[in-house]
Amino acid sequence: MLTEKAGVIAGQIWQALNENGKMTQKELKKAVKLKADKDLFLGLGWLLREDKVETSESEGELLIALK
Repeated sequence: MLTEKAGVIAGQIWQALNENGKMTQKELKKAVKLKADKDLFLGLGWLLREDKVETSESEGELLIALK
């Protein structure tokens, strides 16, 4: 069941990044309407494993973008 949830969240994250470009962790969490950081990271893990996103850090903020 968690695998299905991860896939759904990954799709929402991908869509938000496709529409808005590079986003911070906070912006992305708000755009996807997630309440818990663990859900955001569940979806991000899926996308990172699939090599669909790249992450970086700037001034202590996690930045996420599509590849």
